[in-house]
Amino acid sequence: EDAGNCLATVLYPKKKSPPVVSIKCSHTKDQKEIQEEDNRVYQRIRHQSKPITGNNIPDSYGNIEPALEPVWALAVAGSSSIMWEKSTETLGYFLAQVKSVRQWIRKDDFTEFDYTVLLHEIPSQEMLSCHMRLTWLPGHPLKVKHFCASESHGVDEGSGAESGSAAAPSAEKGANF
Repeated sequence: EDAGNCLATVLYPKKKSPPVVSIKCSHTKDQKEIQEEDNRVYQRIRHQSKPITGNNIPDSYGNIEPALEPVWALAVAGSSSIMWEKSTETLGYFLAQVKSVRQWIRKDDFTEFDYTVLLHEIPSQEMLSCHMRLTWLPGHPLKVKHFCASESHGVDEGSGAESGSAAAPSAEKGANF
């Protein structure tokens, strides 16, 4: 989302803990505009005739099918929490691609997706593969649970019950994440 002009100060503690961030933005969208955009994305997802699935988003030419734009937007938001957790003063990440996505049908109003995403690690240029379970409903915080693995690092630790993370896997069928 375009939040306007922003200035962020990021302080990385020497001990292994999340960075401390201070962000100041000008010309931000008002809360009503944000809610309207969220509701448009949500309605596009909810009005699909069958569960959304996809692979290689964007494709090798950088294209995203219009029908998959909402799941890409959620992947960007969800993977940002993984990148935030894993980044250090000398190591950063960018979402390179959604390798696969599958929507789970729920009995409540929340949307739920399983993603496999590739994060581009800077400066090493390695690709980090992460599995991400994401649940969302407009007006509620995005919940993300994940685990990551890379060829050189083996399996990294996944998420726990920290802020912004699902405290436990969903009880839905197939959700034994």
